[in-house]
Amino acid sequence: MNTNGNAGFDPRMIEDIVATLADKPGALMLVLHALNDRLGYLPVDSVPAIAKALNLSRAEVHGVISFYHDFRTAPPGRTMIRVCRAESCQAMGAVALADHIQARLGIKFGETSNDRDFTLEPVYCLGNCACSPAIVVGDALYGRVSPERFDEILFSMSRPERS
Repeated sequence: MNTNGNAGFDPRMIEDIVATLADKPGALMLVLHALNDRLGYLPVDSVPAIAKALNLSRAEVHGVISFYHDFRTAPPGRTMIRVCRAESCQAMGAVALADHIQARLGIKFGETSNDRDFTLEPVYCLGNCACSPAIVVGDALYGRVSPERFDEILFSMSRPERS
């Protein structure tokens, strides 16, 4: 996944993606997901190219991008942190955990840290209710996370691995 501004975006990428998906039902969503998967976000510069390729207005494309929370128009941080906000996790301390994480990282939900290390996102169930509160850091799922355990997870990420 490219996370360096628009460095990985090439309008020909849209043409390639559209060529394989334009005939399918829901082509706009398929194209948006494919580009989002390839780059990690949907560059604002891609909207006119997508609209033209699918014979849609820019407003239609922008409306879909802005409606769905899975799409972002800026590159995410190097590490995505997702905090479960569902009822089970809330009952087990996720609200205090979320407050702690936001204070520790200096960002709110939906934001990326200035150093581009972290993007923080809420999710509404990680399927780990028996081990609430739960978070995902990168690709790793953690359960029974307290503010102290979050700090340990964060600290372990900053230390080089020992062989």
